[in-house]
Amino acid sequence: MESTPAAPTRIRVYVVEDQSKILKNQLKLLEASADLEIIGTALSGETALEDIRRLKPDVVLLDLGLPRMSGIDVTRAVKAEVPKVEILIFTIFDEEDKVLEAVQAGASGYLLKGTPADKMVEAIKEVSQGGTVIQPSLARRLLKHFRVPEVPSAEAAPAAPVATMPAEPEGKKLSARETEILQLIAKGVSNAEAATMLTLSKATIRTHLEHIYRKLEVTNRVEAVTEGLRKGIIQM
Repeated sequence: MESTPAAPTRIRVYVVEDQSKILKNQLKLLEASADLEIIGTALSGETALEDIRRLKPDVVLLDLGLPRMSGIDVTRAVKAEVPKVEILIFTIFDEEDKVLEAVQAGASGYLLKGTPADKMVEAIKEVSQGGTVIQPSLARRLLKHFRVPEVPSAEAAPAAPVATMPAEPEGKKLSARETEILQLIAKGVSNAEAATMLTLSKATIRTHLEHIYRKLEVTNRVEAVTEGLRKGIIQM
């Protein structure tokens, strides 16, 4: 007697959004995907944190603009108490400062409100597999927060000895492949897209990213791209 193949495990998703109309629309889009299982929702950060502690979802789709306990506070608390839970921020353009803070608090990526359903599902899959999601339009604006001030022109300041960047130790240098992947990250390419473009597996892309983070001494994509720009490894 042949055994029945086990059904694919669906990604357990918890959605936090304080606007009930937006929440209803999100659920309608997400529930249409056979790959996702919505295990709970909340209209506030306080309720969400209690549920997340108990349910331990794979991914939390989290609105930043929550009343009282903010999305950043929720992110920080979740990553401290249940670090395996991945957080995907749902945001609007004028919240870039908050998005940056959320990424630093441990969020794995962010989506802009109005993102099509297929892109939302793809992003949830990406972070559930250990990836990070950055959209190019928002990434470019976030990078401004890390920009090193420009050196004053020769006319505006007295001449000074030219400082040269010390050569990177061999163990800290990015390989050609790592540099290529970092350049793709700067353009907002996801792990899955990078794997397709470079004819590699997603696991290989994740391994390369781990090496990039270690060599650049960073913890996420935004910091990696910023450090790559600062050192002149990549260009925007």
